[in-house]
Amino acid sequence: MTATLDAFARAPKILRLNLAGRPLEWVTWQEAVCLYARDIVQWTLGAPVLRIRGGHSRLDGSPSAVDIHAIIACQGRVVEPARNIPPLTNQALFVRDGNTCLYCGQHHRDGELTRDHVVPTSRGGCDAWDNVVAACRRCNHLKGNRLLQECGFELLALPYTPNLSEYLALTNTGRILGDQMDFLKKTFSANSRLRH
Repeated sequence: MTATLDAFARAPKILRLNLAGRPLEWVTWQEAVCLYARDIVQWTLGAPVLRIRGGHSRLDGSPSAVDIHAIIACQGRVVEPARNIPPLTNQALFVRDGNTCLYCGQHHRDGELTRDHVVPTSRGGCDAWDNVVAACRRCNHLKGNRLLQECGFELLALPYTPNLSEYLALTNTGRILGDQMDFLKKTFSANSRLRH
């Protein structure tokens, strides 16, 4: 199988795990090749998604190739975050909320959505996953810095903090392969809207 440069550009990201099978991050196929070459990959899951052909061995002239799997578990020391709370970004927030304004229920493109603080920061609310929702510009403007009961708004779904597996699913802007999503879903929290 010979891959074109275009095929490499469209190659899916590889899900990297620690040896215990905990998801850590997405890596590019180039980063995965380096992990294989350094002999850090200890086990894999899923079918190979890409074969990278190298040169010929100086010793016996045989061609080299590396099959890159969709999910790789690597050895090595992994620094765990001090708090297991993923960083809050608008991109991940909008995906968490299904690109839907959680006040009016209308679906919007990213550019039409804003981050709204359920309890406004001016009223003591914090900029955290469990206090923010995706809101269209109109609803965010109408709500202003008021509490829900003060403006007659109701939330269509409660905000929640995604775990690391959910966050990885939220932030992969490419395509997530079936094997990868099945693996991640096993550790989604019970209140995750990504289960569906």
